[in-house]
Parts: sequence; C-alpha cells; structure tokens
Amino acid sequence: MEQEMNVGIYFLDEEGTDRSLLFFKDLEEYAKTLPRVANTWTSHAYPHCAECISGTIEKMELTRIVLVGQYPGKIKQYFSQLLDETGFSDVQVELLSFAELGLEMNEPDAVRQALKKKIDHSLTPVVPSWNGHQIHPDTMVIGAGIAGIQASLEISNAGKKVILVEKQGTIGGHMAMFDKTFPTLDCAACILTPKMVDIGQNPNIELMTYSVVKEVSGIPGKFKVKVLKKARFVDEKLCIGCGSCAAKCPSKTPSEFDAATTLRKAIYMPFPQAVPNKYLIDKDHCNYILSDGEKCGVCVKFCPVNDCIDLHQKDEVVEMTVGNIILATGFKPFDASRIERYGYGQYPNVLTSLELERLINAGGPTEGKITTRSIDKKGNPIFTKDNPQPGSVALVHCIGSRDENYNKYCSSVCCMYSLKLAHLVKEKLPAAEVSEYFIDMRAFGKGYEEFYQRIAGEGVHIIRGKTATVEQHGNKLRLRSEDIIANALIEQDVDMVVLSVGLEPAHESSKLAKMLGIKQDCNGWFTEANFLSEPSSTNIPGIHVAGVCQGPKDIPDTVVQAAAAAARVLQSIETRAEVIAV
Repeated sequence: MEQEMNVGIYFLDEEGTDRSLLFFKDLEEYAKTLPRVANTWTSHAYPHCAECISGTIEKMELTRIVLVGQYPGKIKQYFSQLLDETGFSDVQVELLSFAELGLEMNEPDAVRQALKKKIDHSLTPVVPSWNGHQIHPDTMVIGAGIAGIQASLEISNAGKKVILVEKQGTIGGHMAMFDKTFPTLDCAACILTPKMVDIGQNPNIELMTYSVVKEVSGIPGKFKVKVLKKARFVDEKLCIGCGSCAAKCPSKTPSEFDAATTLRKAIYMPFPQAVPNKYLIDKDHCNYILSDGEKCGVCVKFCPVNDCIDLHQKDEVVEMTVGNIILATGFKPFDASRIERYGYGQYPNVLTSLELERLINAGGPTEGKITTRSIDKKGNPIFTKDNPQPGSVALVHCIGSRDENYNKYCSSVCCMYSLKLAHLVKEKLPAAEVSEYFIDMRAFGKGYEEFYQRIAGEGVHIIRGKTATVEQHGNKLRLRSEDIIANALIEQDVDMVVLSVGLEPAHESSKLAKMLGIKQDCNGWFTEANFLSEPSSTNIPGIHVAGVCQGPKDIPDTVVQAAAAAARVLQSIETRAEVIAV
C-alpha cells in the first residue's frame, strides 16, 4: 500500500550552462506532473535560501526531499543539518545521482524514467508494513554462495528455520573456486569450507541444491513459494561418495567448477569438498538418458550401493510458506568472447581470470601448476600439468567494465584480484615476466592500497594504459597497448594473456525480479530500498538482498551485507511476534 506523503524535489545544476538550464527546466516541468510531488526547486548557485526551503517544507507539509543532479550527495549534509536546525528532522532526504546511474543530459527519456522510479519508490514506506498479520518464522535464502551461506548461518544460529535454495549441485558459489583472497592472501577454502560444513550439519537449515524457485505468490510475511527440485538421479541418503560410478562413466563435458579448464564426467561431484558430498547426473550429457535407455547405464552396474542410482527419477515441485526471502544470487563473469579483439576463444592461451584461478588452485586441473593450454585428441581445449609453463604473462584489466560498448560501471574487484593473481603467478613462477595493464588503479578498501604497493615492489610491471588488441604471432601473443605515463604506444609478446573480466547480474535475474516484484537498476542489479539507510531491503517488504546481486562488491562487503539482511529478517520476525503476543 502507498503511504500518504508529499515529496519535494531539489534539482542541483552544477554546470550552469545554457544546455543544462534547458535540461533542468524541462525536467522540472516533468517532475510537476508526477504523483505527490508538492514542490520543486532548481538551484544554479548552491546553497539555496535556507529560509525558503524550510518555509516550503512547512507550507507544503513535505515528508521527503529528493536531491537530483550529477553529484547531489555533496549537498546532502547541508540539507540534513538544515532540517535538524529547523525542526524537520523527520523529513527524509534521498539522492538521485545521474553519475551513479551512468546517465547523461543527452538521454532525457532515461533521466525522466529514473526520476519517476525514484519518486515511485519515495511513495513506498521504507519500514515494512505487515498489515497487522503475523510473519511466518521461516526464511528462504535464494543462492548459496558466501552471501547466502552467511545469511543462512546468522538466521539459523538465532534458532530460526532457513530454506537455502541453490541451483548448482553444491553450495559455495564462486568463492569456492578461488585460491586466495585479497588483500591478506588467506586461503579461500579455509574460510569458506567450514561454513559450508556448518550449513550441511545445521538442524535449522533445509538445504535444497540443484533446485530453482519457479513461482512466488502471497503477501509479505506469508509468501507461498514453489521450488523445482531437479532430479539428481542419485539418492543423497544412499550415496557414499566412492566415485566408482564416475570412474566408469564414458561421457565427458567441460567442468563448470573448473571454469571449463578441464573435463568432468556426466555423473560427477562438483568438487571434492562439495556440500552435499554426493554425486549427481547431468542429464544433458548422460548417454543413457539421451538415448532413452538404449545405451550405457554403466554407472548403475558399478555402483556398490543397491538402488542408489535411479536413471528414471523425475523432477519434483515442492511448495512451502516463508515469511521473508533473501536474494543472494551472485553474479556471472562477463563473457570475454564478446570482445573479439582480445582473442578469447580464438587463441588457446588467452584466459579469463577465473580460469587462471583454477590453474593456480591446488585442487584445480593442474594441481596448482601454471601451464599453457593444449588441445586433446577430441579437439577439447584443456590444461594438463605436463604442458609447458609460460615465461611471460600479461593481465589486462577492465574487460567488459568501464566500457561504453558493454558495461559502463566499474566492477569493483577486478583491480585487486588482478594484483592478487600477479602475486600468485610470481610466487609460482619467480622467473616469469608479469605485466599488468590497467586504466585506473581502484584500491579502495582497507589494506588495498598497501597491497597494491606491495605487488608493485615484487617485480610486476604495472602499465597504465588501455589495451587495444591481442593477436597470435607464432607461438606468442602480441599485445598492442598504450603507456600513458611514457606517452607511447607499445607492443609486447607474451606466452599467456589473462583477461580480468568484470561482473554482471546472474542469469535469470530479470525473471526473478519480475516474479518477486522487486526493482532493478539500469544495469540489471537488484535495487535496494535506500542506498544510504536501507542497503539490504527492497521495495517489497520481506524481500531482502545480499551480496553481488545488488551490485559489484568484494567478499568482506558481501559478508557484511548478508549479516545486515539476516538482522532485518530476525528483527521483523521478533518484532511481529511481540506485537501478536501483546
């Protein structure tokens, strides 16, 4: 339900040119047509008259003010102080930044749409309204990467039930694929796997892997959810994880967990520390299922446990009721093959950063040995530990990020994980020549700048300039780039090129957003209720966001937001329980 309120819009024109004057005049006229907009101001000379603002707030009974401009955050403190001093501290101040949304004055339709969305949101209460009904105590968490795991543990450890839904055959997400974390270089698995085990053993957590949410209905506090449990074809209770089935399976396909750097069988365990630690069958590559029972079935013959493998198992739809939903669906890496000039998918030794992560990892296809890629007898590009090691490696930043042709936004983590990878390459190949090609070094977090300085002192060549092309020249890869500091165009021949790909919203994020009725920004990330004060809530009460699904962020920020989302869930359950008890 909409909350009765009057909204004031303050337009900040920092440019003050004829073009901007016309732009803001037209935008102000449009704003006056929006529901509940009681007043507008346009300032070309900040600060605006304080008495005029406070007088208008009182006269129009404004309950919210939206500051609009390229960087309106710079005047928020002025407004907040003004409201406190004039007795209007209950008036909420929100921001609409064109720069943050990647909008320009030559995109008036997009700007108007963003303004309308902001005002529509301003009419929605930030504090959930539960319409007097009791909240169901169970919570569903969608996505079981580090964000979903952290949120689930926080809620379950408070004694509340959690249904954790994950589309893959194991929990862990992308973090399970990493070797080390920046800037401390801690072992990623040492941090993550104990949490994964806690998830598997926690009596308050119902784990649903290899499952997807198909339908959500009901009302906040009492959501009706239908979950499709895809057939694993292996009984989780009976499977002992011996691997006899996989050893005999003749069908192979690229391994998702190893970022397609090696092959796995059609019956497989995603990785040795998977939770649940059970096998499952990929029906899209199983010879028996594809042939409708006419071929193969060898896994059943060699399984030592009777009735453990059922090749005729069917998908199942499970219905349940939950009071809150936390979205922790994570991200997908940018598809580097979309930028043809970098040669990914054309030249075997052009890798993505995630592929290099798996090479460096001791649990990867080469047991931690960094090698070049080869082609097997069936034409599959794979890495083996017997392949030659590269003598020179170049890492190219901002692949698919900060690019007008793909994604305008910064993916936040690429600079730091590229520095981490450079360090790990030098650690394993001390004699190798390692180069980093970057646009701007964004070392923004605690200890990040120090980490950058450390890597710069380890013999890594750090070159500021955008890379133009990567081409195969004999046995080498030739990079053509620029060196801004030296004011020169350069060429470099290397054995391996690593593309530091950016982050994009996970597959089917739009479908999930439409199903739940929550908003997305212009890039497809789930939109929070309020960037400053409600970063883990959404426009729908009872639905929360955690981690990269809300926008690119590193692991520490992901864990913090997951804990915040869990706190909001527990707050809603306990608060409503007290109200009902009274």
